[in-house]
Amino acid sequence: MPNNKNNNNKRWAILSGIAIQMGVIIYLFTKVGVWLDLNYSLSGKKYTILLTLAGVAISLFLVLRQTNQLNK
Repeated sequence: MPNNKNNNNKRWAILSGIAIQMGVIIYLFTKVGVWLDLNYSLSGKKYTILLTLAGVAISLFLVLRQTNQLNK
């Protein structure tokens, strides 16, 4: 029984790390997009939108890959 509890704690720690990683990736991509819009865009928020979507896609890919490895 103690081994099962350690395994559950390890799994929760990994999942928490994945959530933090996802948030950091999306945040950084959004900040770069905002910076690009402020410095290089004449109108609109095209860089912000594109880079935010790219950050979400990359983070989802990493989440799927990590959860697949977790379930093995």
